Amino acid sequence: MRVKGILSYDGSSFHGYAINSDVRTVAGELDSALTKVLGEKVAVTCAGRTDRGVHAQGQVISFDTPQDTDLGKLQNSINRICRPHIVINNLSAAPPEFDARFSATGRCYRYRILNQKNPNPFLAATTWHVPTNLNLEKMVQASNHFLGTHDFSSFCKRTSPQPGYKERSLVRTVQSVTWSKKDENIIEFEIFASSFCHQMVRSIVGTIVRVGKGHISEKKIPEILTAHDRQGAGSPAPPNGLILWSVQYPDFNDDLERVAETQSAP
Repeated sequence: MRVKGILSYDGSSFHGYAINSDVRTVAGELDSALTKVLGEKVAVTCAGRTDRGVHAQGQVISFDTPQDTDLGKLQNSINRICRPHIVINNLSAAPPEFDARFSATGRCYRYRILNQKNPNPFLAATTWHVPTNLNLEKMVQASNHFLGTHDFSSFCKRTSPQPGYKERSLVRTVQSVTWSKKDENIIEFEIFASSFCHQMVRSIVGTIVRVGKGHISEKKIPEILTAHDRQGAGSPAPPNGLILWSVQYPDFNDDLERVAETQSAP
């Protein structure tokens, strides 16, 4: 049975999502818990591999289990092992072709900034403390330049392709960007795109904050985009303010009904 899972985690407790035998990671903890509960190794796919310190509210995973697996009991067992830093919010049967990564049609990230003079120790793990007063109006204007399809080479960490493989395109389509005040001192950035390249969101936020501080003009953003030069953009914002908020998929309702009928057939 193909299973879709939605989970949340506190990224400050992990060295990223992907399995790394030398350090504690989200995937490593999940792999260990699933192996313990199911009694066998399980291949888990995720919607997006977050970096060290990055959090998730709606990370999505997919994996296979025996057909008669009680998903409610499985969820409770995993949560008992992984809590409090990882929590499975939901496990459900999915169509056989569902893949958490390749079936996704869009991903939403949020970034939170604590914009006040003094830091707050209770928010340090989940916000970027920026003591300088930020011009939110200018930041909104700067953000609008990222809408649409662009080559984000200036805002992505480029990795060398493996031998025999072509360099990956850094062209992405951003469908929405917003800035909002969550309370008097917390500013939240939200961005939705079909996919993101490495460090793209943090680099965009880092550059927009430079606009908010008055270090560069919001009118310079198109120039930075078209330069395709990583040195032209600001340094990436710290990872602790970033949250993988949600992942969008096609409507699988018809396929899920077919799965349910198959499971209930004698």
